[in-house]
Amino acid sequence: MIYILAFILSFAVVVLLIPPLGRLAHKLDFVDKPREDVERKLHRQPIPLTASYAIFTGFFLTYIALTKELTWETAALVAGGMLLLTIGTIDDWYKTKGKDFPALPKMIIQVSAAVLVFASGIAFTGFVNPFNAEYVLLPIWLQFILTILWIFGVTTVINFSDGMDGLAGGLSAISAITLFIVAITKGQSDSALMSITLVGVTLGYLKYNKAPAKVFMGDAGATFLGFILAVIALDGAFKQATMLSIFIPILALGVPIFDNIFVVIKRFLQGKAIYQADASQAHYRLLRAGLNHKQVVAVLYLVSTCLCLSSIILLLVDM
Repeated sequence: MIYILAFILSFAVVVLLIPPLGRLAHKLDFVDKPREDVERKLHRQPIPLTASYAIFTGFFLTYIALTKELTWETAALVAGGMLLLTIGTIDDWYKTKGKDFPALPKMIIQVSAAVLVFASGIAFTGFVNPFNAEYVLLPIWLQFILTILWIFGVTTVINFSDGMDGLAGGLSAISAITLFIVAITKGQSDSALMSITLVGVTLGYLKYNKAPAKVFMGDAGATFLGFILAVIALDGAFKQATMLSIFIPILALGVPIFDNIFVVIKRFLQGKAIYQADASQAHYRLLRAGLNHKQVVAVLYLVSTCLCLSSIILLLVDM
């Protein structure tokens, strides 16, 4: 019952908040303006960039209201989320002026948000040895590095995937549903609550973001979704992980992870900055191959669903 309530409440908050925030965005000129000279700008009218605030509010209002307690872990999530929302808003504001915000401050803030999570006790601590069933506890320094890399990496790839109406939100929803199933199967109620709450906010957002989009979440929203997905995996799927189950969250987030590994390698080989925005992601390549917008999104949803089903099969095999 609590999971149904979490879904309904988080969905309702986002659906109710997006319209007034959108009107405010138009008044403040906080909109993503179309640019015909930029391949990544597919829309043809100004779109509000304020959905991130509805997503943030819907997630934490629901999660805190239903857990009815403020732990160090929750405080770290809220603080980290606020850091990402703040730097993302600055980045989005630059974009409304046709400018690019420097990558280094964004990276520092994203790493700082990850450090807060690690300091609260949410971390990748080790794995179960498949040969003797003993838990291998990693040294603290390695726990720190792997945790930061995971959170920073997932935060980044979800942001990189946000280039088409309905795409990043839909992929995040599919991943969150998968992580919810994993958490329920493993009896991890807190991770399950976070997952289903994230499903609610992403589907609420998709109500307005499906093509043609009426609102965008911008970098602020995309990095926040990636941050929460990464934390859910650490707090759930990665807990007491075996060598096999380590791949469960990686597959659950497979489309943005594998696509953006390809993008980063390509940019590196071409001598471009990794954070330099271009049109090399899978959705742009599929558009250039001749698919239309809806077909591209449908194909990537299908691939993501297949990878998520594979992760659930891994879960069942591992059990």
